[in-house]
This record gives sequence, structure tokens and C-alpha cells, in this order.
Amino acid sequence: MRFRRLKLSGFKSFVEPAELRIEPGLTGVVGPNGCGKSNLLEAIRWVMGEGSPKSLRGGGMEDVIFAGTASRAARDFAEVSLLVERTREDGGTDIGGESEVTRRIERGAGSAYRIDGRDVRQKDVALLFADAATGAHSPALVSQGRIGAVIAAKPVERRLMLEEAAGISGLHARRKDAEAKLRATEANLQRLDELLSDQEARAAALRRQARAGER
Repeated sequence: MRFRRLKLSGFKSFVEPAELRIEPGLTGVVGPNGCGKSNLLEAIRWVMGEGSPKSLRGGGMEDVIFAGTASRAARDFAEVSLLVERTREDGGTDIGGESEVTRRIERGAGSAYRIDGRDVRQKDVALLFADAATGAHSPALVSQGRIGAVIAAKPVERRLMLEEAAGISGLHARRKDAEAKLRATEANLQRLDELLSDQEARAAALRRQARAGER
């Protein structure tokens, strides 16, 4: 999967609509401390489904919305769009064309996701990237303090990083979804057995009453 374009509007310091084209080769963003370089990486993670405000250096998810300054009014929403191209590793043959993933958040209304203009769930976005061996927690996204976090990571956390790097995180996500559906089905079957037993008991009681009535 290749990232082609990042569009931001109202996201953190990007109060005005901005567009970053990621061309083949090396694309770099250079600037002094505090100019918003880290916000670009966080925007990518956010549109890929990041659900932890702390990972975005915020106390709540609405903190990603431009909060305003002495001379600029605060925004009521933030929106980030990421244009991706799905490719095949063996030579880069395109198998899915381009897709645009969009996440929008409004104050008091929460987040909404779209893929190519179609409303989807957060899980659908996560699976799209997980199937391409990437995602909001991909080891390829190295943010501030990330190296130290990898060194200090627990074995379970390191295993997740290795699974994403190996490209099997999408399989694990789908397995968890299937296991959740299986557990729900088992619970329904157990409930059905209970209802059948109850109905059998009631039927037996009615049969006894019918025989008594016949006598």
C-alpha cells in the first residue's frame, strides 16, 4: 500500500484546508520546532483509526479539532483524508486501484468514517489497513518517543509489532471478529436449549392435564 495524498482541514494546527502530496521517492517536511510536523504523522494515524487520545497528545478525541487562538476562532470539526493505492508486492502490480479514506469529527457528535464517499465503520477502516500490513499502530509510523517505547515494550507488545510487520495482523483481526460471532452463536444456542427444556416441561404438564381431562 502506498500513500498518495494527505488532506487536512481543522485538524490541530491546520485550521485552513491543506494538502500534502506524497510523490514517488522521498517526501520530506522540514521546519522548526512547533510548526506542526508531528501533526502530519498524527493525522495519518488518526485517519487510519487511532482511538486513543493520549496517542495523539490529547486528553480527549475532540482535542484534535483546532481550538482557536487570540486571533482565530475555534473550529467545530476536523477532517482528514488519505488517498492510498493498494499494490502487490511482487512487482507493484495494482490490484485495487486508489481508495480515499476520510475521518471527520464534530464537537459533541463523535467520529464518522468514509471510504470512497461511502459511510463505513471504524473496524472496516482498520481491516483495510491491516490487510495491507499497516495501521494506526504500525511500526513503520515512528513518532516522538517511539524508539524508546519499542525498547521498553513488553513481550506481548513486541509480538503485535512483529505481527504487523509480517502482514498477519489483518488475519488476527478477522479471527477475533469470527471468534466473537462464534461466542455469540454459542450463547444463543445455550439460550435456545434452555427455552426448549422449558417448553418440554410445559408440554409434559399440559399432556398430564389433558389425560386428567379425558378421564
